[in-house]
Amino acid sequence: MPDEDQDRELILAIAQGRPEALDALVDRHQARILRYLRALTASEQAAEDALQETFVAAWRGAGGYRGDAPGRAWLLGLARRQAARTWRRRAGEPDHPTLLDEQSDVELGLAAGWGQAEGVDPQAALESWQERRRLHAALERLSAEDREILVLRDLEQLSGAEVAALLELSLPAQKSRLHRARLRLMAALREAEPAAAKADDEVPHG
Repeated sequence: MPDEDQDRELILAIAQGRPEALDALVDRHQARILRYLRALTASEQAAEDALQETFVAAWRGAGGYRGDAPGRAWLLGLARRQAARTWRRRAGEPDHPTLLDEQSDVELGLAAGWGQAEGVDPQAALESWQERRRLHAALERLSAEDREILVLRDLEQLSGAEVAALLELSLPAQKSRLHRARLRLMAALREAEPAAAKADDEVPHG
């Protein structure tokens, strides 16, 4: 059975009150939902809080799922709403959250098409401390809006139409936002290179 059909079956089972179906949905999607929430929230704790609340919302809202969108896209929509509620509740959080998890930064940067740029090897980015620092510094410069669309399109591989629906954009507006986000990532990578190289020089060597 295709993944999308399995998700629909699980959500319909959740709507019938079957907790084992929720457990299966969590197992299938919690990693990608957490990765997405890290791009939207200001801290790891905020992302984990929103993750739990996303699946609570799935349990409560499964009866309203009509199957007209893939289950993954439906869950990401729930996660987006939970992230917004988490920001409002957590006193003192910044209005424009930043990614704090370095490994997530690396994964997002590679998935954003950075590894396809001329002269850049994605495997080296994972293996080289200097390249990891470049990516981390570059992605910290991006807005939450840019990180969000990069996660959805380039990491989670949602279609343009699915992302447009999730973000309440027209398809041309979605394309334009994605294009600008990718350009800003590339620009940030170039700007981050000197700082990352300097930080690497300061790391003590055996």
